[in-house]
Amino acid sequence: MEKKQTEIAARVAVADSSPIPEAMGSNSLFTRREMLGLTAMAGFAGLTGIAPEAVAQTAQKRPRIACLVSYWGLPTSHADWIIDKLMDGYWWKGAHTPSRVDVVSVYINQFDTSLLGQKVCKAKNIPIYKTVGEAVTLGGQELAVDGVVIVCEHGNYPTDLKGHWLLPRWWIYQQVIHVFEQSKRSVPIFNDKHLSYNWDDAKWMFDKSRELNFPLTGGSSIPIYYRKPEIEIAVDTPIKNSIVVGDTADEGATFHAVDVLQAFHDRRKGGETGVRSVQSIRGPETWNWVQRTPWANNLLEAVRKNFDLKPGYFEEGGGQDQRRPLRPNLCIVEYNDGTNAAVIPGRGVGWTYAGEIEGLKDPTIISMLDWPGPISQYHAANAHEHWLIEMMLTRKEPFNAERLLLSTGIVNNYMDSNWEDGRYSAVGRRVETPFLNMKYHSTHGPLFNTGPRPPNTPYIRGFES
Repeated sequence: MEKKQTEIAARVAVADSSPIPEAMGSNSLFTRREMLGLTAMAGFAGLTGIAPEAVAQTAQKRPRIACLVSYWGLPTSHADWIIDKLMDGYWWKGAHTPSRVDVVSVYINQFDTSLLGQKVCKAKNIPIYKTVGEAVTLGGQELAVDGVVIVCEHGNYPTDLKGHWLLPRWWIYQQVIHVFEQSKRSVPIFNDKHLSYNWDDAKWMFDKSRELNFPLTGGSSIPIYYRKPEIEIAVDTPIKNSIVVGDTADEGATFHAVDVLQAFHDRRKGGETGVRSVQSIRGPETWNWVQRTPWANNLLEAVRKNFDLKPGYFEEGGGQDQRRPLRPNLCIVEYNDGTNAAVIPGRGVGWTYAGEIEGLKDPTIISMLDWPGPISQYHAANAHEHWLIEMMLTRKEPFNAERLLLSTGIVNNYMDSNWEDGRYSAVGRRVETPFLNMKYHSTHGPLFNTGPRPPNTPYIRGFES
């Protein structure tokens, strides 16, 4: 038995549409001449020590990227985190890594309030176009870029009764697809966070990637954030049950936790089999369910002991942020192969995965910790930049895009579970999900960042702050 446990342990430790903005008068708010000007090239060459002729030759070979965003007004907005590093490079495996793509166009849905984005683009000589179509055609008639990055995570958008934040991901995506179809060719798309708050829209987005034969990636940055310990779950690990403990304050936070769950869980023996049902429980019944569900309670206790927390820490709201209280809520996932999982609310442990693995006495616990603060938060999505750039260069998805769709579907049905016929119930209904019967086999190696953390210094965007 001891030999069997050692062998398994070795396998585990592999290392609605939003309104179109008013026309802004011209195709581009900053001209392409500015973007491609000799001054910018000379400045780049001077900084790097590369001859201008070599820069020009390299620039022709680098993928040209269109960035389409909802809002870019604060340093904490995902657009600032992601696009700045596509321009200036990012921190990967302990060192600054130059970007290997060129951002050649930007579209901002909430342009008037996105003053930071306007300032960055002006400093970098990158044109901001007034429509999605013009951004991906560079003001022409045909697709004129080699990749598309969609970042719709912030902005002044409404929330519906169920708590869905009505961000314009699908609205932007479908306009890109229109250009693909008109041009009779397609390029890779990165979509930050989940595909859409609406399942039908999300499924359409995924299906179009297969119909038009382009790679698609995105999702949460947390599964590829720094880990403790620095291990990956091996392909075909015999996982029986899993939990993720983390911030589940709203739809976006819950997606982070669900995507962490799925990133580990889809590496179980036999591969992903799809989800049979999803259920949401909110309020005090959250902890009653945990206590009467042995596998979930045992895994939560293992997490508590791993962090040396007092008994009842999670149930008593330990690690609360009074500015953003974490109310008890629970996402329960039942898979077609009989495996079970749950996302459980808790602060003070980052995002922590705990898995019950056949043949092992103790749960496997892997944490994504030390979420960066006001300055170093610009490095939160470094692994996102790395893998999206890899996809733009290779046209290969870093992980199965089915995972992105499945995580989206789990969250969408979790949000719907507490509602039926216009009535709310804290103990949500068990939603049968035959439409989540997708199968795939995750075979990629470790994708998470490693090595020394980035320096805690202000991020440079190309202009004086």
